[in-house]
Amino acid sequence: MLQKQKYNENKLLKRLRGLTGKAVIDYAMIEEGDKVLAAVSGGKDSFVMLDMLLYLKSVAPIHFDVVAVNLDQKQPGFPEHILPEYFEGRDIDYYIIDKDTYSIVKEKVPEGKTSCSLCSRLRRGSLYSFAEEIGATKIALGHHMDDMVETLFMNMFNNGKMKAMPPKLLSDDQRNIVIRPLAYCREKDIAKLAALNAYPIIPCNLCGSQENLQRKRIKNMAKEWEKANPGCIENVFNSMRSVSPSQLADLDLFDFNALSIDRSTPRKSYDFTGPEVSSTNLIDIVNVG
Repeated sequence: MLQKQKYNENKLLKRLRGLTGKAVIDYAMIEEGDKVLAAVSGGKDSFVMLDMLLYLKSVAPIHFDVVAVNLDQKQPGFPEHILPEYFEGRDIDYYIIDKDTYSIVKEKVPEGKTSCSLCSRLRRGSLYSFAEEIGATKIALGHHMDDMVETLFMNMFNNGKMKAMPPKLLSDDQRNIVIRPLAYCREKDIAKLAALNAYPIIPCNLCGSQENLQRKRIKNMAKEWEKANPGCIENVFNSMRSVSPSQLADLDLFDFNALSIDRSTPRKSYDFTGPEVSSTNLIDIVNVG
């Protein structure tokens, strides 16, 4: 029994390492000489991301550095000692940024309203500035495949935009590059590894109790879909990697005005009962146009 459990644990670790490495390679996330700022919030995703990056650093054919950075937002009751003790115990280079974004969020956001959006912007701005201070060339965030799919749905449902989290992003001012090494990893696998490794998880008390968050509703919806259709989250994510502009409706992505008829070549049969129609290509014919 213990042997089987150990085998499953090794299999999980190997899968997450493989998926992280593939995402890093596919999107050229890390290059020779990079200094990667790994943003560690104290949540399961950032702990796993940090471990994946440190593993890649030890086996990659290129040299790059990884430094863990935590933003202490001065939330009441935040256990300031946990992350420094964890980093020092594992001999991980780290910085703690002390910045009271908590007070700003509480001042700006009315009672009862969700604070995630403002909190996220303040965190991102702090990381951008600090990355320049320490000469970091990449900022690694712990978002995974589920986060990206949920963000896609949130933007579609609430903002009328087909937009999500890209695996690699150049900031608007072009001064920083954000990478998401866990882009190919599922949250359920990350949670399993986090439990096995017994990371000292720190809950977010600032917004963790806001049960009406839009993301939570989207997350629950996605879970129900996956129960009924296993693999649908992977399919939605893969659709973001395989976009057909001519099959959508964005006038900026595809020139619909330039469409014109071309009947210079022999016409294919539209007769579904013709001899040239086989069961294997019937679906293609039905989907023409």
